[in-house]
Amino acid sequence: MLRITDARTGHPVPAAPVRRGLTRVEVHAPAHGTGALRVLLVADVLVRALELDGTPVWTLLTGDHERADLRAAAALGIRPFEDTGGGAAGLGGAQALHVAPAGADVPDGVLVEVADVDAQDAVPMEGAGPDPAALRLALLSERRDVPVRLDAAALGEAGDTLGRWRRTVADWARLPSRPVPEALRVRLRAAWEDDLDVPQVLRVLREVEDDPDLPPGARFETYAYADRLLGLELTREIGTHA
Repeated sequence: MLRITDARTGHPVPAAPVRRGLTRVEVHAPAHGTGALRVLLVADVLVRALELDGTPVWTLLTGDHERADLRAAAALGIRPFEDTGGGAAGLGGAQALHVAPAGADVPDGVLVEVADVDAQDAVPMEGAGPDPAALRLALLSERRDVPVRLDAAALGEAGDTLGRWRRTVADWARLPSRPVPEALRVRLRAAWEDDLDVPQVLRVLREVEDDPDLPPGARFETYAYADRLLGLELTREIGTHA
């Protein structure tokens, strides 16, 4: 079961206390900027984690947002949220999870705080160059409560990792498939169910990449499984190489 730290109390709580019950995720992102993108991205990954556990989710976006930033969010693979305009007061749901920047004033409910982005260089808001997923990976590189340093070096490293993983996954896909080893499945779920620890998920994938004892088919299925949470389109290059 996914447990998330409530910033109001500092204690972990079940993200979906009612098994299979509706959970409402309300996103309180700034109007623009990379900080807004990070809040939207954390909410997107949170929703993915809940859905992987079979929890129905109602996602809402409060406030007014610029079209350019919403286009940038879509380019990063962030699924659209229902727009509530000025707020979501009075909307129902078994539990409310509020995803917001640190220090935001939000209604009662579990508060999922997201640290700011330290953008050292100008970041292309519509997608970080030719591959928007590089920006997505860079923003996922730290736990959500730790500020992310975003500069050309960080984006370059994320782009290199993403390109290598996609090529490798495409190579693994040519060989017979094998199921995800249960020990790896448990480690991946334990990571994201522990306060949405996405960096630990990425560390597991790096171990899988370098483990010569794992069959290629098992590596492929492990990456494809983890990508249901990460949303990095790691299988995108399958069939594109001779």
